Amino acid sequence: MRNEETNIQNRIMLELSAQGAMVWRNQTGKFRSMNDPNRIVSVGQVGSADIFACVPTLITLDMVGKTVGLCVAVEVKTESGKQRPDQKSWQSAFEKHGGSYILARSVHDLSFRPPHIT
Repeated sequence: MRNEETNIQNRIMLELSAQGAMVWRNQTGKFRSMNDPNRIVSVGQVGSADIFACVPTLITLDMVGKTVGLCVAVEVKTESGKQRPDQKSWQSAFEKHGGSYILARSVHDLSFRPPHIT
């Protein structure tokens, strides 16, 4: 049986897909090479979110009337889980670049809106 956070991640990915988003799991961490157990392989960016989604977003007429993809990052935590400092720092940088960031403990936390476009 998978751990609780993995189960939450899977439900969130299914819900985002059902809403029409392109969704992918963002793996991060360190792993041992299968061919050489002494070799450590690092993947992903430290602090980055668990899930990314490109959500189709209709831009209003005052914003030229085009549909664009909104970049959404979802950090998944259990009820007792806490964001690490590197995750908070990554969230801040992502939001400064126009992304929408969600800290989610269940599919009920999936609410997002486009950042203000000037």
